[in-house]
Amino acid sequence: MSIKTFELISTTDDGTKLVSYVALPEGASEENPAAGILVAPEWWGVVDHPKSVAERLAEAGYAAVAMDVYGEGKLTTDAAMANTWMEQVLADQDMLMARCRLILNDFSDQLAVNGDNLGAIGYCFGGKVVLDMARDAMPIKAVATFHGNPSPKQPADQNFTAKVLVAHGRADSMVSMEAIEGLQSELDAADVDYTIDVYDNAKHGFTNPHADERAAKNDVDLGYNEAAANQSWENMLEFMKANLG
Repeated sequence: MSIKTFELISTTDDGTKLVSYVALPEGASEENPAAGILVAPEWWGVVDHPKSVAERLAEAGYAAVAMDVYGEGKLTTDAAMANTWMEQVLADQDMLMARCRLILNDFSDQLAVNGDNLGAIGYCFGGKVVLDMARDAMPIKAVATFHGNPSPKQPADQNFTAKVLVAHGRADSMVSMEAIEGLQSELDAADVDYTIDVYDNAKHGFTNPHADERAAKNDVDLGYNEAAANQSWENMLEFMKANLG
């Protein structure tokens, strides 16, 4: 199947260029627009992993965009640098959400994308980003997180209308089971429809094939788990099919 990929440049009010990566399925057009999925990367930025996620989504029939929330296409394999950039954007979460909304709008404006039929998936830091997009009432029908940080910008309320799928590793030392239970309570209070899947022997970053290499380089507790990665991907595709078609 041949997919089409290109950079999508969104310019913020202060002139920052957000360099996102779009993958479109074969046959998507103005006459036949595809449901869209926004991909919020791990704290490394739009590196190979989120790009390949966008491409795999396009192969599955979805238009997808890996979102550059840092701006200027910044990416790194250094955890200290990644943490600095993440903390910079988290210091102004309204700005972060404004960037996500801008990318969402620019992506929705693509003729091959059905802007009325959108989902979002996020990895680690990106898990927080996509949950916050739903908490901020962006027009997203379904949100999936993989080893995501669930800490809220503000707690979910009646404006949170997306369905939620959470893929969490039981051996994750960075996002605790207590944090996941906190998310459960938050979503229950807002009457959100959600599913939480917990994968045994799966560490933080379990979906990323580069996790072991990054763990060794940065002395952080990450690990790839092929079984959990494959199962959580299949579950996410089923979830998106049920909610986006």
